[in-house]
Order: sequence, then structure tokens, then C-alpha cells
Amino acid sequence: MKALLLASLTATAVAAVSSADTVNFDNLTAGTAPPGWTAMPTGSGSAKWSVEKEDSAPSKPNVLKQSGQATFPVCFKNDTNLKDGFVEVKFKPVAGKEDQAGGVIWRVQDANNYYIARANALEDNVTIYHTINGRRVAFKNINTKVTSGVWHTLRVDFQGDKFTVSFDGKKVIEANDESFKDAGKVGVWTKADSVTLFDDFGYGAR
Repeated sequence: MKALLLASLTATAVAAVSSADTVNFDNLTAGTAPPGWTAMPTGSGSAKWSVEKEDSAPSKPNVLKQSGQATFPVCFKNDTNLKDGFVEVKFKPVAGKEDQAGGVIWRVQDANNYYIARANALEDNVTIYHTINGRRVAFKNINTKVTSGVWHTLRVDFQGDKFTVSFDGKKVIEANDESFKDAGKVGVWTKADSVTLFDDFGYGAR
């Protein structure tokens, strides 16, 4: 009985691990948007997402860089469809006078409807939002130091209406919301004139 139980638990653990994936952008052509992703703005402006070589990348040689100016530049992976699971990314805020933000998005229905968790180096906070028909509304926020020019890790675990946001390995927000109950895509996000680098984009289903 113990052997069967152990085998069952091991199989479950392996299945959980096999459903996770990480994108480090290293096998993609520099200077272009990543293939298989939708890169565009929520709202007005011009988002500029491109794979670039970066010496400081956590996994060398490439990162995903956003250097355009738009209301909310978003970039989401087209072949993802998660209802419950996690999304995480390493990000480095580089520049921006209005904002220096990096975020992850999940349950993305389209470029105007999704959840966001983001960290902002100009405001030194982490916030979770929903964006409905292009309108972003915060439903929880915490003040914490977000250093510009430094790589950070942002992760969200989501199940049903429950969300847990972790920043640099520390749980910072627990929140509930029922705006989007269906599965959706996952991706990354910035705001306004933020110049932000992203690497090691991970996601998985539960």
C-alpha cells in the first residue's frame, strides 16, 4: 500500500512539473519581437517589444525588452491557456520618467482584459489589478523597495478567485477577485515610458 501511495504521489509530482515551462528568449533572433507572442499596447501609443542581447541577463545571452511608449504595453504568449497555475518572470527596470514598472499578466482574454501584478521602481510598491475593457483598477497594494537597475523576480500563483503575489521570493500580497474566471493566456506588462528587461519567463498549470 505504501509503495502504491508513493508511486501515485511521485507520478502526480512529475505531472505537475511537466506542465511547467520557462522561456529565456536565448534561442530567438535579436532585434525582433518574439515569434508566437502578441506584442501590442492596451490603450494608445506604440509598444516596442524586442529580443535583445544583454550582458546582465540572468540566463545569457538574450532578454525581452520593452522600450516603446504606450498606455500599457503588453506581450503575451499565444499558445498558453491557464485557469489555475502560476506565472513568474525576472525583470529589470532600466529607465522611465513617468514609470519604471515590470509586471506579469494572466487569464488574458485579449489586450484589454486581464489580471496584472506589477512592481514599480519609482513608486516602490507592488500592486495587483484587473483590466476590464482597457480600464485598469487596483484591488490590493503594498509598499516595498523596488530598486531600479537591478534584476527582481515577480510571481503570481492563482487558483479560482485567490491570488498570491511574491516579490523577490517573499509573499507580499494575498487577494481575491472574480472578474475573470475562465482560462487565459499569460505574459508580461509595462506602463507608459518604462524601459524594462525581462528574462526567464515561467508558467505552469495546476
